[in-house]
Amino acid sequence: MDTMNNKVALVTGAASGIGRATAVLFAEKNANVAISDVDEEGLRKTADLVKEQEGEVLSITADISKADEVENMINKTVDHLGRLDYACNNAGIEGPMTTTVEYTEEDWDRVLNINLKGQWLCMKYEIPAMPENGGSIVNISSILGKVGFAGAPAYTAAKHGLIGLTKTAALEYSEQGIRINAVCPGFIETPMLDRAGITTDKETKKQTESLHPIGRLGESEEVAEAIVWIASDKASFISGDSLMVDGGYIAR
Repeated sequence: MDTMNNKVALVTGAASGIGRATAVLFAEKNANVAISDVDEEGLRKTADLVKEQEGEVLSITADISKADEVENMINKTVDHLGRLDYACNNAGIEGPMTTTVEYTEEDWDRVLNINLKGQWLCMKYEIPAMPENGGSIVNISSILGKVGFAGAPAYTAAKHGLIGLTKTAALEYSEQGIRINAVCPGFIETPMLDRAGITTDKETKKQTESLHPIGRLGESEEVAEAIVWIASDKASFISGDSLMVDGGYIAR
């Protein structure tokens, strides 16, 4: 019997890319799924894909940088689906590519508010909503949570901070049976890379692929497999970890 039968998973940033693939995979594992994003059209497309797996799906439009919207998102999930067993905190933005000195305060605050504060707010409301016998949270960090990257100071700072936050929360709530881990993708073929011009420019894409010893970019479904596995009971002795899904990027 699938261990996710009758369980409920929440996925933020679910309108596309890794979030969409993760929501669909949770549904394939027989979990009921709540999906959230600021992109309503993308959410509708994800909901249709989840419904194809015959699972129950709840779509919630929410900005995770705002506490009241995050609290409402969690309350709606529990009210409509009955519980919260798994959470994948995936929502994030890339921010502009520029140097530390040239970065504006406005852009810095926006990236940190979504990529770090937003993940903290999600955990703040997810943890109390989880069953007494425990749950599992997966925060989506990045290879840039482990290494530096010139031109992405705010994103790199947020993703490093998220790994530290993940470790701290894992220590705080392990006795309650709540496991908290991070997954750190490399460069994955998603709309985020499209916006950055990495996948739309042939030469840039080739150069980026070469940064990964495997020799290619990753796919959203590959990251989703890692997320759902580490969230599941199959990874029951793993907590406070940062799982690399990076084609060998940081092994160089």
